[in-house]
Amino acid sequence: LPSVDIFVCTADPYSEPPSLVVSTILSLMAYNYPPEKLSVYLSDDGGSILTFYGMWEASLFAKHWLPFCKRYNIEPRSPAAYFSQSDGHQELCTPKEWSLIKDMFDEMTERIDTAVMSGKIPEEIKAKHKGFHEWNQEITSKNHQPIVQILIDGKDQNAVDNDGNVLPTLVYMAREKRPQHHHNFKAGAMNALIRVSSVISNSPIIMNVDCDMYSNNNDAVRDALCFFLDEEMGHKIGFVQYPQNYNNLSKNDIYGNSLHVINEVEMGGMDSLGGPLYIGTGCFHRREILCGRKFTKDYQEDWNAGIKDKLQESIDETEEKAKSLAACTYEHGTQWGDEIGVKYGCAVEDVITGLAIHCRGWESVYNNPKKPAFMGVGPTTLAQTILQHKRWSEGNLSIFLSKYNVFLFGHGKTKLRHQMGYHIYGLWAPNSLATLYYVIIPSLALLKGTPLFPEITSP
Repeated sequence: LPSVDIFVCTADPYSEPPSLVVSTILSLMAYNYPPEKLSVYLSDDGGSILTFYGMWEASLFAKHWLPFCKRYNIEPRSPAAYFSQSDGHQELCTPKEWSLIKDMFDEMTERIDTAVMSGKIPEEIKAKHKGFHEWNQEITSKNHQPIVQILIDGKDQNAVDNDGNVLPTLVYMAREKRPQHHHNFKAGAMNALIRVSSVISNSPIIMNVDCDMYSNNNDAVRDALCFFLDEEMGHKIGFVQYPQNYNNLSKNDIYGNSLHVINEVEMGGMDSLGGPLYIGTGCFHRREILCGRKFTKDYQEDWNAGIKDKLQESIDETEEKAKSLAACTYEHGTQWGDEIGVKYGCAVEDVITGLAIHCRGWESVYNNPKKPAFMGVGPTTLAQTILQHKRWSEGNLSIFLSKYNVFLFGHGKTKLRHQMGYHIYGLWAPNSLATLYYVIIPSLALLKGTPLFPEITSP
């Protein structure tokens, strides 16, 4: 099995609480997959010591949580989701063991939430890990040096859980931010993660997920790799996309945030045309395609690639090397954000990145299992829904009006049917005008008694 790097992005410890991020991280560390082949990276664009503290707590709790998950094969493996759904009476473990783990999780969550509310970390905690010394009074979310901390080194024989099993690698990264340099939002964070991970694990497969989308299916990694490893079609697959599913929507879902039409109809339909869009979360990529590789028929992936053995250099030296790759000036004069990595210059950077991958000859696969691979938190109010749809519609319309218009950018590179599939989303915003017309005009006509259709007359 190939090694897998998992990227998680967060930006603000107050809108995305560290306790929420920690549960997501723990669920990803607990996959049914060889732990020595898993590396989990968190990009913290807020550069917050509070988020780092949450990650440090997660690295300690993982020693108890991971063996508990695998011993009893529990699901979901997000502790927050699991304990909210289970009372311990139906589990294979003893009530005493269940209560012990739950108490440990509750205490950890309380410590993290208390730190967030107070806005500071106790001095006795700071003394327990060198990473806390990266922060000082002058650091702000928009002005700080690059920070990379390897909290768990999966190649270290001493990095084991309470059952003596190897733990996955766990890395915290806050790329450098300076007021005079544009940081390119999530796309910039993803590109920094690609570079930083290349000197720590360098796995051939990269998975990325939002910080509020926990793993709901223990075998999602293995399922995705089945497509890449397929003997007949696997060499054509650039990425495997899972749908977005939410666990906090009301029964009636009055704002339509469950995305049933997109998940069940449109994305599945595009699967037959060349593959679905890249939607920015729940996606498995080949590392090489994110680095700009074009598809060739004779392409052969080296599934044994990656840094598997303990590095000759120390962790401190590796961290320093990684920090240089997360500097805000590293990309100057390079193709990062254009030909290499996630593309810049668009609110929906994921869509144009996926489009560029398709235009380089790769196909994608949509995998929508009965048991959702990921569950997250969706918008529940009208204001949240409007804000999200505004971002999506503006971003997709900007693609339609830019040089990345699929009919132009994809001409001769993708099938016409595939291009038309992309334009469902490119024309999402102006399509609202036609929808309004069909909602308003026929209603007014009916109120005034004006016939909508020609009358039937005898010859």
